[in-house]
Amino acid sequence: MSEPVRAASPARFGLTEPRSEEVLRGLGLWADRRPADGSEPVLAALSRCPDPDLALRGLERLHSVADWNALLAALREDVVVRGRLLAVLGSSTALSDFLVVNPERWRSLTDEIDVSDLPDDGVLRTEYRAKLLLVAANDLAHVVEPTLPFVPYDTVAAQLSDLAVAALRVSLKLAETRVNGADRCRLAVIAMGKCGANELNYVSDVDVVFVAEGDLAVATRLASTMMQIAGQSCFEVDAALRPEGKAGALVRTLDGHASYYKKWARTWEFQALLKARPVVGDAELGQAYLDVVRPYVWTAAERENFVEDVQAMRRRVEDHVPTGLAERELKLGRGGLRDVEFAVQLLQLVHGRSDEDLRIQATTAALAALGTGGYVGRNDAADFGRSYRFLRTLEHRLQLQRLLRTHLFPADDDATALRWLARSTGMAADGQRSEGQVLLAEFRKHANQVRRLHEKLFYRPLLQSVAGVPTEALRLTTKEAVARLAALGYTSPDGALRHIQALTHGMSRRARIQGALLPVLLDLFAGTPDPDGGLLAYRKVSEALAETPWYLRLLRDEGAVVERLAVLLGTSRLVPDLLVRAPEVLRLLADTDALVGRDPHAVGNPLRSAVSRYGDLTRAVMAARSMRRHELLRIASADLLGVMPLETVCVSLSEVWSAVLQSALDAAVRAAGTPLAALSVIGMGRLGGHELGYGSDADVMFVCRPVAGVSDAEAAKWASGVVENIRRLLGAPSQDPPLQVDADLRPEGRQGPLVRTLDSYRAYYRQWAELWEKQALLRARFIAGDVALGAEFEALIDPLRYPAEGLDAASVREIRRIKARVDAERLPRGADPSTHTKLGRGGLADVEWTVQLLQLQHSGAVPGLRTPSTMGAMAAAVSAGLLAEDDAAALTAAWNLATHARNAVTLVRGKASDQLPTSGRDLVAVASVMGYEPDGDPGVFVEEYRRTTRRARAVAERVFYGEKL
Repeated sequence: MSEPVRAASPARFGLTEPRSEEVLRGLGLWADRRPADGSEPVLAALSRCPDPDLALRGLERLHSVADWNALLAALREDVVVRGRLLAVLGSSTALSDFLVVNPERWRSLTDEIDVSDLPDDGVLRTEYRAKLLLVAANDLAHVVEPTLPFVPYDTVAAQLSDLAVAALRVSLKLAETRVNGADRCRLAVIAMGKCGANELNYVSDVDVVFVAEGDLAVATRLASTMMQIAGQSCFEVDAALRPEGKAGALVRTLDGHASYYKKWARTWEFQALLKARPVVGDAELGQAYLDVVRPYVWTAAERENFVEDVQAMRRRVEDHVPTGLAERELKLGRGGLRDVEFAVQLLQLVHGRSDEDLRIQATTAALAALGTGGYVGRNDAADFGRSYRFLRTLEHRLQLQRLLRTHLFPADDDATALRWLARSTGMAADGQRSEGQVLLAEFRKHANQVRRLHEKLFYRPLLQSVAGVPTEALRLTTKEAVARLAALGYTSPDGALRHIQALTHGMSRRARIQGALLPVLLDLFAGTPDPDGGLLAYRKVSEALAETPWYLRLLRDEGAVVERLAVLLGTSRLVPDLLVRAPEVLRLLADTDALVGRDPHAVGNPLRSAVSRYGDLTRAVMAARSMRRHELLRIASADLLGVMPLETVCVSLSEVWSAVLQSALDAAVRAAGTPLAALSVIGMGRLGGHELGYGSDADVMFVCRPVAGVSDAEAAKWASGVVENIRRLLGAPSQDPPLQVDADLRPEGRQGPLVRTLDSYRAYYRQWAELWEKQALLRARFIAGDVALGAEFEALIDPLRYPAEGLDAASVREIRRIKARVDAERLPRGADPSTHTKLGRGGLADVEWTVQLLQLQHSGAVPGLRTPSTMGAMAAAVSAGLLAEDDAAALTAAWNLATHARNAVTLVRGKASDQLPTSGRDLVAVASVMGYEPDGDPGVFVEEYRRTTRRARAVAERVFYGEKL
């Protein structure tokens, strides 16, 4: 018996109206409780429409007026017709109405888009709307049929602009047939605003200015008639941007325009002229108009109070937005399109005076040029551009609904409108949020980003002046400059001005390059946790590297280097000190792959190879220090920039330390003459576990074995001399971070011999080894020296640290007692136990002791636990069923967070510390290193830290101190 056909419902295709099935049947798309043969693609496409019900109603209307059999066949067989038609029907009631009135126009949906060709035979309105239909259909089609090409916003805006120009051309030609004596004048139409910039909306006035020669009365009638024809057929033509606005003459001569802009024009009028473009009429006259007005545009920034005028204009525009609509106004509100346009135009007007590459009409193209030229950070330019395109796309979709001019984003509680708008832009639900909620979050993100970047960039022209002109000669007073710097986040604007003047003083090439760099850097520093510290560090680095020929050239030519350097200097006090002694690392900032570097386990190989070339011990150790400095700066930079994972940081730092010890040991052995013993270095603690941080000492033990014919005492004495040399040279004071070799974990601690023979270790551990020493040996790992001896040492200690019988109850109690004593006595006075990364509640010690207890108990039976790695042992404990996955996740999260935070504190402060800062810029900087926004609330990070470590502490109390163990 065959399986019955499962019944389907129109609801499966997003159709919610009660008549849906009836309508589908009438259209031939539905039969026998399922899609009709060949109709599945049509219904699937219908389901992807912004509004499937609206699209179905449109099809029903076309059914009664179009050649339905042909249309249905095309819908089933032609993906272009299907995608374009259904996208329009599901997005725009106005264009649906046009199709119903002109039913055969659906056949043109497969045409190539040529918006420049409009007939002048009296059907301008219909032909214009038909072209608009084709642009919209092509724009929306990929939403309904994802295999169709996505059309970028810039392309759509250019097509709409070209269509408007074609309509103006036809309107002028028709006007010439209606106005007597049209040949007695020359008339040029100058497109302004969005049409001039080739970024027109679907529904917008077209701003124009008229320039004429000859009979001005005829020219005025011609211009007026052209405006009337275009307004009746296509769009309103607005000439309010002409000199004196609506009160001025509609048409002026070339000299009339020149006289006005020379004597009377206000700042905003030069801003408007940025978009001027001759489009229709006498081309020679139009070009002459540009030649006359452009010089005024590119000297406008020299006008008194120019910056303040532009800023005041933006505030006035914003103030006119009704209070209740400010957050929803796409065009004029905070974080809206005008924020982008005003910022871009201000930067163009200032920097375009000397850089002709910025003399571009379109906002997105101008943004790209500003980013390329270094006037705006590359990331800021990209973010600004993405947000602008996103907001313009929303504006386009909203206007298409009814072909009405609107810029109002739906209200937060208007779920239907939000869902339609989200689907019309191709957004989908993400499993946790509906389409509308996804759109709302995206809209707020872009609006916030636009506002942040607008406020950040809007002052940059002033900073250009501050950077390039001596303070006493500034057109703006020092007081005003200080106020602007303070607005950008500089707490000591007077000091910032002194740094700027010192860097740009004189007429040298260096001063000129600094003058070009500082506007970018000042703004970038403003986005870091410590703008003042960043600028001071930049001055110190620049002065220290003043004679390094490639330094400023690299910064000038590599935007990524400038941006990354600003982050590093404005966040870390460790980096500047390293940078002046390892400037070559700057080159790596241009290439993320080079900065992150090679396999972290092989990071020490070049260091060992380079140091091996030095025969002199002192020079060898100096070379090792130099290469360590380079690697430390490289790792720190990658870490601060968020491109190197925590595990890679810790392994890299551990390998660098191991390589330094290996190199120093090799050099010291060479310098000591004939070796009397084999010598190995055993890494302990975080070094042994490949878990080293920036502020960690190198915990080690030294083991030796006499060569043939040498006594143990002689071997130990010789080896101790070698080791003392290593410790002395590595620990010598320097400008680099300390290189302390700590051997306190050796038998008998500081009272015991620095180096023992393997037999001495064997005897000691057999008779005297205490439980805490066995615990410490869990992280012992050979790292340098004689490989065979290191392997023998590890074999010697394995039975101690991995006891076959585990631990008895008394030993478990002893470990708990020791841990409780550490908790009570070792936490520094005044430390906050909730934010102390090492000994605080849920910090590193809690996690590591918990894991180490499991290792001591079970490593005899579970080979996976025999590892010096905390995270490796944790994973093995989970695999063996010794630790619940949720508990391991809590411990892992806390260990990673505390390790990262401990590193961040060292990077920020320039010295090691286990305590998180309690407030101020240091806390902001640490939170920034941890991935939180520098301008956000650092308390969010602190609360997250406390919450994570509280969970880990609860696990430690249950697993470490619990009786089940």
